[in-house]
Amino acid sequence: MFLENKKFGISGTALKLIAVVTMVIDHAATSVLSPMIIYMPAWGPINSANSVGWFYFYRFLRGVGRMAFPLYCFLLVEGFSHTKSRGRYALRLFAFALISEIPFDLALHGTFLYMGDNNVFFTLLIGLLAISLCEWIRGLLGNPGVLREFLWYVLTACVFVGAAALAQFVLVCDYGAAGIAAIFVLYLLRGQRLFGFAVAVVVLGLSSSTLEFWALVMLVPIFFYDGSRGRQNKYLGYAIYPAHLLVLGIIRAALGLGA
Repeated sequence: MFLENKKFGISGTALKLIAVVTMVIDHAATSVLSPMIIYMPAWGPINSANSVGWFYFYRFLRGVGRMAFPLYCFLLVEGFSHTKSRGRYALRLFAFALISEIPFDLALHGTFLYMGDNNVFFTLLIGLLAISLCEWIRGLLGNPGVLREFLWYVLTACVFVGAAALAQFVLVCDYGAAGIAAIFVLYLLRGQRLFGFAVAVVVLGLSSSTLEFWALVMLVPIFFYDGSRGRQNKYLGYAIYPAHLLVLGIIRAALGLGA
C-alpha cells in the first residue's frame, strides 16, 4: 500500500515531467558542455585556468541527469501493468526509436549516423518485449505452484539473458544490458516500488558509473507516487525526446563542436 490513505500524492505525469527535465539537463551537458570543455582553447568562458571548475559543473549536471533513466524504466513497468494494449505500446516505442536515431546521433556524436550505439527507446522497447514475453510464459504455465514458479523463474532468467545480449551486443543500445537489468528488477519487484527502484539504481550504479547513485534521490517522489496516470498527452511525452535532441544537435553543429 502506498498513498491511498494520504492526502497528498503525485501522478505518473509528475514523475514523467521530472524525468524529462533531468534528461534534458543530462543531454545538454553531454552534447554541448562536454565538447566545449574538450575544445576549451577556442572558448572564452572555458580555459585552462578554470577548466576544473567547469568539469565539476559538468559532473554535477550529469549526476542530475542520471535520475532520468531509472524513472523512465519505472514508468515503463507501470505502463506495462496498466496499458490496454502492450502491442500498441511496443509499436509506439519502436516508431519513436526510429524517429529519434538521427537526432540522437547529431546531439551525442555530432554526426547524422553513428553505428556505435543506439538511442534509449530501443532499450525500453527490448525491455518491454522481454517482460511481456515473461508474462506470456506465466500464463502458459497456468496455475501457480512451486514447480511451475521455479520453472517460470528459470525461463525468465533465459529471457533476460537473451534481451540483455540483444541490447548490449546486437543493437548496442543506450544503457545496454544494465538498462535491461534495471527494467527486470522493477518488473519482478513491482509490488514493492521503493525497494525495486532502489535495487534497480544500485544495479545501474554497480554496472556502469557511481553517478547513477544520484537517482536514489528519486525515491522521494516515488514514495509520494499515488499510482494515478494524471493528465497527459502520450505522444507529446514521446516527441520531447527526439525534439530536444534535434535542438541540441543543431546547437552543437552551429557552435562547431565537431564529432
